[in-house]
Amino acid sequence: MADPIRRVDLTAAAADLLAKLTQQHGPLMFHQSGGCCDGSSPMCFPDGDFLTSDADVHLGDLAVPGLPRPVPFWMSAAQYEYWKHTHLTVDVVPGRGSGFSVEAPEGVRFLIRSRLMTDAEMEFFGL
Repeated sequence: MADPIRRVDLTAAAADLLAKLTQQHGPLMFHQSGGCCDGSSPMCFPDGDFLTSDADVHLGDLAVPGLPRPVPFWMSAAQYEYWKHTHLTVDVVPGRGSGFSVEAPEGVRFLIRSRLMTDAEMEFFGL
């Protein structure tokens, strides 16, 4: 059976870091704003610390091996309008990101890698 079509995925390195951060902070969530602070870097918070609303779009849930529940990934609706034709992959790189995101003290930061969706993905999501 083929892998399900998703809007957002993560690298093995990001999954490993999320597993470690979940042990420290409990269940986590991502929010991608595109506003100030860290620009287009995904922000990782303890789940529920960032309140989502109708102004946000739930892009999907990231399954992390070893975790009992997936990590939800949200994006502001305004940012989604710019990025709705892209597939996102959460990765992690050395360097300091935003002080608001839980990985900041680890000396690494989450990063989004993107590509245009394939025709099949666009059709699946009705774009």
